[in-house]
Amino acid sequence: MSLDEHDAQARSTADAVARRSYGKLVAFLAARTRDVAAAEDALSEAFAAALADWPRNGCPANPEAWLLTVARRKGIDFARRRKTGEIASEELQRVAEVLGSGPTDAEIPDRRLALMFACAHPAIEAGIRAPLILQVVLGLDAATIASAFLISPATMGQRLVRAKSKIRQAGIPFRVPEREELPARLDTVLAAIYAAFAEGWTDPGGTDVARRDLTAEALFLARLITELLPDEPEALGLLALTLHAGARRRARRNDDGEYIPLAEQDSELWDAQMIGEAESLLRQASALGSIGRYQLEAALQSAHVYRCRTGQANWPEVVQLYDALLALAGSPVIAINRALALAEIHGPSSGLAALQAVATDARLAEYQPYWAARAELLSKSGAHSEAREAYEIAIGLERDPSVRRFLQQRQAALTP
Repeated sequence: MSLDEHDAQARSTADAVARRSYGKLVAFLAARTRDVAAAEDALSEAFAAALADWPRNGCPANPEAWLLTVARRKGIDFARRRKTGEIASEELQRVAEVLGSGPTDAEIPDRRLALMFACAHPAIEAGIRAPLILQVVLGLDAATIASAFLISPATMGQRLVRAKSKIRQAGIPFRVPEREELPARLDTVLAAIYAAFAEGWTDPGGTDVARRDLTAEALFLARLITELLPDEPEALGLLALTLHAGARRRARRNDDGEYIPLAEQDSELWDAQMIGEAESLLRQASALGSIGRYQLEAALQSAHVYRCRTGQANWPEVVQLYDALLALAGSPVIAINRALALAEIHGPSSGLAALQAVATDARLAEYQPYWAARAELLSKSGAHSEAREAYEIAIGLERDPSVRRFLQQRQAALTP
């Protein structure tokens, strides 16, 4: 193996460990100090050290343990620089004892779930809990998280910093709550897992390092929640939702990597085992007698699977599911999808009227699916000039080159 190939392999290993282990290592480092920001800083330094060391000396047998050891040392160094005098000596001793204990070459315990519930603590501002989980558990940057929650990156960054300080200052414990505490905290954890899956879902080709493997991570966390809470219907619903969507992953791109919309996908490429598991989970959740958002979302995925597999239109049932979702969540994203479903029943004018009802929501100004939906409905109604303008906005907002090309093709097909 050449020097360049050796260097590339080491960097690839460091990148893979970073994606797979970020949240696990942050959770372990911050579990007792409760200083999430310091754990992230120490881990970032450890990853930088790995990129410098591994190409020269080879990848260690246990990369996670290597990173943990370096991050612990960096954490102690950071604490030393922050403190002075006798108080510093006592504080440093405490930090060293906390960071220096626990596994080295042994298996590092997975405390991500406890970290997620710490981020969902009532002392943390409600609106920042899910974004906080996405950053500290899955390593997403503020800009990526901001796009998922339709707010500016600067505002998101500031709120995340304040939330991490709150965990440290309030001494919020890293533990899974007692059963009586769970209902108030579980919604936030499920929302974060859902947002992580949705963000990863927008990068099916795995071309974006920041989002690569997110769907697999979200699926892992969804399974972890159901193992902890096997009788929680919304946890079951979320797992069913991620399985249903994940089952179509192979069919979303052709052999050339080009985007294929749901209606044009080859259902033979869908993962039948994942779909079967999702359907079983939905039945299990339904038997518990408490309907919720994720069960409805999963039921929508199930309806799409049925229609595409059988060729039997079920749009009235789809609209009913969207109506139920709107009653629960009131999200403009749900309203957009409902408008497209209405258009399948009553024509594009009906869909456009439904879209108009949410058009004043400022968050949609830079939301690509809104403009793509508007462009599609305008095109079907014959308003090609307006459709062309809507496609232009959607194309400018789209991050995925394949989807961008798909939208450009749709735009080019419009008659003058």
